[in-house]
Amino acid sequence: MEQHDYNKALQRFLSDHGLAGQYLAQAITSFLPVADLIAARKKALAESRPLLISLVGSQGSGKTTLSELLALSLRQSGFRVECFSLDDFYLRRSERIRLAQEVHPLLATRGVPGTHDMGLLREVMEGLLAGESVTIPRFDKSRDDRFPAEMHTHVNGTLDIILLEGWCWGALSQSQTALQRPINALEQAEDAERVWRSYSNQVLRSDFEPLYRKVDSWLMLKAPSFNCVYRWRLEQEQKLARSRSDDSGSEIMDAAGIRRFISFFQRITEQLLEELPERADLVWHLDSHRQVQDMTGPWLSLLSIDSAIDQPYGPIR
Repeated sequence: MEQHDYNKALQRFLSDHGLAGQYLAQAITSFLPVADLIAARKKALAESRPLLISLVGSQGSGKTTLSELLALSLRQSGFRVECFSLDDFYLRRSERIRLAQEVHPLLATRGVPGTHDMGLLREVMEGLLAGESVTIPRFDKSRDDRFPAEMHTHVNGTLDIILLEGWCWGALSQSQTALQRPINALEQAEDAERVWRSYSNQVLRSDFEPLYRKVDSWLMLKAPSFNCVYRWRLEQEQKLARSRSDDSGSEIMDAAGIRRFISFFQRITEQLLEELPERADLVWHLDSHRQVQDMTGPWLSLLSIDSAIDQPYGPIR
């Protein structure tokens, strides 16, 4: 891609995501140098397999936008890239309703481990890493169900880089002692016997943790605290509502619905905020406005942050 075309692609990216030029300024100093490092690590990989990069961040932290920005930059460098979300592997609404009837009513709500199709995720990951043709499902959050099969993504042939993002991707199972104390009113009132959180915890141990061994590198967008998640998630839902031209059958949540919804995520989100920075290769520490305040992790010493402005990303407008 020529420089002029790349600049236009970046501007189009900002426009499509409703982002101001301030985001590009941050991208140039904090995000795009990481794409360069990923490219270098792929070139240095001795094996002829895709490099699997995982991006973790709480709801509304901007991880989907960042993964798409990294993919754009990597494609500019000539790599074949696919990015997808753990969210796309949520069980269908009918499957979650059945799970709620058989295990616990809270499992009807998408979110925690136990509400994903982990068999399908494992199949897709293994297929992509092996260079096989696979189909990646897509989930329609506004209707709380999967998109029809014709709207799923078909990947044919070998990839260079895979970007997998998810809010709970990277979380580790907790001890029974940790599970005993309810972390919020939802757990106390609706999961007093710990069935729901114990089930989710077991799925983390049996289905999530074995797949982490396939990941080459971990990146994290770290929120300052769980308290920011409510406002971020509300903004996310409002953006989703604006994107819909026809709200027939939609499942857009109001402020009260968002407040209850994020209660499902609190335990694992707080665990990740505390534990994952010690395990991640790179962490972007965000403020309450999602601006990068600091960066930490083993990759930091490998980044050319100081010379990032000299990279061919074009002028900031």
